[in-house]
Amino acid sequence: MPGLAGPAEIVVDRWGVPHIYATDTYDAFRAQGFNAARDRLWQIDFWRRRGLGRLSEVFGAEHVERDRAARLFLYRGDMRREWLSYGSDTKRATVAFVEGINAFVELTRRDPSLLPVEFRELGYEPARWEPEDVARIRSHGLFYNVRDEVARARTLRDLPREVEELRRRREPHRDLTVPEGLDLDLIPDDVLAVYDLATSAPVFGPRDPLDAQGDVLPEGSNNWVLAGSRTRSGRPLLANDPHRAAAALPGLRYIAHLSAPGFDVIGGGEPALPGISIGHNGRIAFGLTIFAIDQEDLYVYETHPDDPLSYRYQGRWEPMQRVSEVIEVRGGERVEVELLFTRHGPVVHQDPSRHTAFVVRAAWLEPGMAPYLGSMDYMRAQNHDEFLAAMNRWGAPPENQVFADTEGTIAWKTGGLTPIRPNWDGTLPVPGDGRYEWAGFYDADQLPGAVNPEQGFLATANECNLPEDFPADRHVTYDWYAPFRRHRLDEVLAQTTDATPESMVALQGDYLSTPARRILARVRELDVPGDTDGLALLLDWDGTLTADSAAAAVFEVWYRRHLRPALLARALEEHVANPAETAARISPAEDLLADARIDLELVENPGTRLGPNPDKFLAETVAWTLPAAVAELAELLGPDRATWRWGRLHVAQARHPLAALLTDVPGEQLVAGPEPRGGSGDTVGNTAYGPNFVQSAGATFRLVVDVGEWDSSLAMNAPGQSGRLDDPHATDLFGPWSRDEAFPLLYSRERIDAAAEHVIELRPSS
Repeated sequence: MPGLAGPAEIVVDRWGVPHIYATDTYDAFRAQGFNAARDRLWQIDFWRRRGLGRLSEVFGAEHVERDRAARLFLYRGDMRREWLSYGSDTKRATVAFVEGINAFVELTRRDPSLLPVEFRELGYEPARWEPEDVARIRSHGLFYNVRDEVARARTLRDLPREVEELRRRREPHRDLTVPEGLDLDLIPDDVLAVYDLATSAPVFGPRDPLDAQGDVLPEGSNNWVLAGSRTRSGRPLLANDPHRAAAALPGLRYIAHLSAPGFDVIGGGEPALPGISIGHNGRIAFGLTIFAIDQEDLYVYETHPDDPLSYRYQGRWEPMQRVSEVIEVRGGERVEVELLFTRHGPVVHQDPSRHTAFVVRAAWLEPGMAPYLGSMDYMRAQNHDEFLAAMNRWGAPPENQVFADTEGTIAWKTGGLTPIRPNWDGTLPVPGDGRYEWAGFYDADQLPGAVNPEQGFLATANECNLPEDFPADRHVTYDWYAPFRRHRLDEVLAQTTDATPESMVALQGDYLSTPARRILARVRELDVPGDTDGLALLLDWDGTLTADSAAAAVFEVWYRRHLRPALLARALEEHVANPAETAARISPAEDLLADARIDLELVENPGTRLGPNPDKFLAETVAWTLPAAVAELAELLGPDRATWRWGRLHVAQARHPLAALLTDVPGEQLVAGPEPRGGSGDTVGNTAYGPNFVQSAGATFRLVVDVGEWDSSLAMNAPGQSGRLDDPHATDLFGPWSRDEAFPLLYSRERIDAAAEHVIELRPSS
């Protein structure tokens, strides 16, 4: 292998985890890049092509618009400033990582049998990388909150303000104020079509309209950390299970171990990035969840009547910057595209007839904001002070980090580039005429955190976790996830005094539904006829959505497809002419975007929103919607109720995104599952699902770190570690994952050698 300073080896264990040993830190990164290409070459090549806007080169003309969109959202600033934003040697480590990728790419050119089947079947070669590719690509991250702004604006544009109050909960509560100068009627429905193309994955082949894959998914995470006072061993435990799309094969995450003198880190990251972002280094452990910082704004411009490429700013006309680029198209003519930018960012929509243009301003286009690259410094920190210093430079995505070390310290720290909006709150689009400008960014120490709390644990789950004394004028966001997963974590952890890694894995798969428990508690207070079909089954149930539960199947179908629409339609009656249609529009039947906090408010504290006698209305609604749900379930699962199980309806299945194109590849290599699943989007074991009940998001990667007794740590990564379709490790973990199992995340060389499956030796080229 060229570039190596000394010999290195990759010990692959029985679960497919590579343990990389090198005599030099940067050789470890070189070997990591080589191994990422060895195991995930098609995936990382596709990641690069999609991010750089080069899909058309190999997939044809239908991807030209997506390529143009991706190029709008590349980082185009100064690279020196970019590299220094992450840490002193991030560039050097990234260069080494890319050298490793390219070494394997060159190996496949000398020996095409090493090419993954996708390249051979579709007739193209993997590209060589440049280090800048890793930093310039921004569109694979997690983004907040321009979609919320536009959804809110469209609701206010078309419907009474009360409808917005029933669509989405804002925390902390704040009255909605339309920014001065904003004309909501100017915002078209498809204003974010280009943005969505840039930030979502393409779908190849015909798409099932009931399939949620490719939609905007409820991507978040859980993490928590316990002090030794709450564990059986007296050592801290740290747990993390990031929630992302759950229908992908290969999976998003990759577990790796990098070891060199003075550097010994293991955990999960993304295969196209150097280092890891969740794991431990033998001194400290760290794990992240989304802290929903509002890093985006939609700017609405007035354009010149005679020149749609000029926009009004501070009383004068300012020209847009025009960039021309060429998109290579497989099987067709090259296409020249024009990219337009203003002082605020890329132009995503224009309407010359109405003299308007729209721009997404994104903090994640600033220097130092490539997703997860900021972990380069913190994964090498040796104590809490060094970790905090590294978090000062963390930019994107915005995160809750939990921390534990061998000294017994546990901590929580938020991080992410947070714009200062001096005269508006970021909940709606704003005019781009200069009245609404960011006034810099908050310093990291102005964001919340905690160290060694008296309660002995810290947990986050994407909920609004701003401290009570957090300054009201320090805007982070008003768009948070519902707090149900956090409430359940607090409930369990507050009663825990003898936690083990195994018990924390079990908590990662906890399927108690807080909404189910609370809704059924309310139903028990109502005068519902005792012979209502399905009522006895639910009232004898504890609210746990296990895969083998018939009651869980009844509740989920009833709650999401019958009770929720009925409640919203009643609450909307006095505000709109077509309440049922409006209820369906603002609250889809699936888990994806519905706000269950509002459902619970209507059940527990309806006030007058359900009429003058809400108890009577609720009892009558249960009496007719529950039998309707039971009837629907009979159509879905058959008339024999003894066979009803939530896991028969709610399943997990991972598919290769190119399955429709890889017609000569055995079908069993292109899919994993289906496997029965418990839970929902409201449970700690997050198994959010779409209209077809197939799991769409959740934690395919899970980790529990036993701090100080590192070999006792546990992990999972579905569907498997390998991205090579004919490799046994491509889908070997999908079944264990679906059953909420875990495997040992080995750290000591003795234990690793005992579990070694094969060893790859890398030697410096002569």
